[in-house]
Amino acid sequence: MKDKAIDPRRIDVRSFARDAGAISGQWALATMRRLGQSCEPALADAEMPAVTWAARGELRAAVGGVSQTWLHLDVHATVRLQCQRCMLPLSETLAAQRSFLFARDEAEATRLDEEIDDDVLVMARGLDLAELAEDELILALPLVPRHDSCPEPLVVASESAGAAPERPNPFAALATLRRSPRGQS
Repeated sequence: MKDKAIDPRRIDVRSFARDAGAISGQWALATMRRLGQSCEPALADAEMPAVTWAARGELRAAVGGVSQTWLHLDVHATVRLQCQRCMLPLSETLAAQRSFLFARDEAEATRLDEEIDDDVLVMARGLDLAELAEDELILALPLVPRHDSCPEPLVVASESAGAAPERPNPFAALATLRRSPRGQS
C-alpha cells in the first residue's frame, strides 16, 4: 500500500505499521549535514548525489496477543570521501537495510534489546525518516576510506622533495672499533 499523504519527516510509526504503509523517495545529500561533515566538500548542485530510500511498516503478531510494530528501512547513497592512503577524492557507495522493532517506552526497549538481535527503538509519534536514514548512512561509512588501488602512485618518503638527509648510524664508530685487532690503535 503506497500512501503519498505521509510526511516522511513526521511518521506516526504505529499508524504507518497498522496500515502496512510503504513510501519511498529521494533527498539531496546536502540536507544531511551530519553525514556531510564526513564527506569531501560539496559538488556543484547539478552533480550533487541523492539519497534514495524506501520504508515499509508492519504489524507482527507476537506471543501474548500484543502485536509488534516494525519499520523496515532501505537507504542508499554515493558520497565523496578522502582516501586515507593517497589523500585524493574517493566515491563510496553506502547502503543500509535495517529493520526496527518499536517499544512503548524506554524500559520495554531496554528489555527487548537484551532479548533480541534486532534494533529496538522507542515508539515515536513523529519519527523523522530522514534523520534515521542519515544515522544509518553514517554507520555505513568505512572506518578508513581508501581506494582499492590508488589512481596515482604513492610518494615514498625518501623520494619526496622535503625528505631529511640520511643521518649516519651513531653506532657505526663502535662497529669499526670492534673490527680492529686488540692492542692496535
